[in-house]
Amino acid sequence: MESLSGRTAVVTGAGSGMGRAFAERFAAAGMNVVLADVELPKLDEAVAAITATGAAAIGVPTDVTDGAAVDALRDAAIERFGNVHVLCNNAGVGGSGPSGGAFVNEPEWRWVLEVNLFGVIHGHRAFLPHMTGHGEGGHVVNTASMAGHFPGHSAYSASKWAVVAITEGLYHDQRLRAANVGVSCLCPGWVNTAIMDSARNRPEWAAPKLGVEPNEIEVMVEAYVRDQIRSGMDPANVADLVHDAIVSNTFWVFTDRDMVASLEPRYRAILDGTNPPEREFGI
Repeated sequence: MESLSGRTAVVTGAGSGMGRAFAERFAAAGMNVVLADVELPKLDEAVAAITATGAAAIGVPTDVTDGAAVDALRDAAIERFGNVHVLCNNAGVGGSGPSGGAFVNEPEWRWVLEVNLFGVIHGHRAFLPHMTGHGEGGHVVNTASMAGHFPGHSAYSASKWAVVAITEGLYHDQRLRAANVGVSCLCPGWVNTAIMDSARNRPEWAAPKLGVEPNEIEVMVEAYVRDQIRSGMDPANVADLVHDAIVSNTFWVFTDRDMVASLEPRYRAILDGTNPPEREFGI
């Protein structure tokens, strides 16, 4: 898609963070933008800011864990702007942090997987037939994470590994079908967002067990992660990378090449058939 002007983009998780930055970047490129989010005040604020620039944008309250809600998002986008050309499956949550991952409760895992993984699955199911059928070309961007490449015993890591896998699978599927829809897998490193506070949108049924307190290592890890996020890349810079990937039809979108390079020992161990190498906590 060499030109985005006049086309339509749908962005989930667009009320704040990277999603809002994507929507703003697309609007600046002359696109119509459909913003979706479960946080209504932030969604309204983001839409107002974009329309104030003269861009065409609407907001559609959407819980991406609900397939019917994602269908309604698609229908609202088509009704307002016609064909959809860019889909950013970006909505995501981090869970409860280091103490809320592997050993807390099944509902926590279900919540994270339903948002991070099934949000992408619902996006594919709802939008791909339309995007491949209208004949005007298109592009799908799935927000994974560098956590989708580093081992991690948590719902977040599991969800992001799955997103990386199905996104690469979608890329090959679209090529096999000769569909005019490009695919990108966004794997951010540290980005200055509020993902560590995503529990603000956690449903009651997924609340952590009462009385489970983080241990000293978990507290240290959470403090480290929060510090890295605060000093991370500005979401607007990530949005520039995503815009450029769509225009150039680039699959991998990385924000930190040093993190990518640090994957080498793991893949070397796989090739050599040796045990996984030691690694420090991080993503």
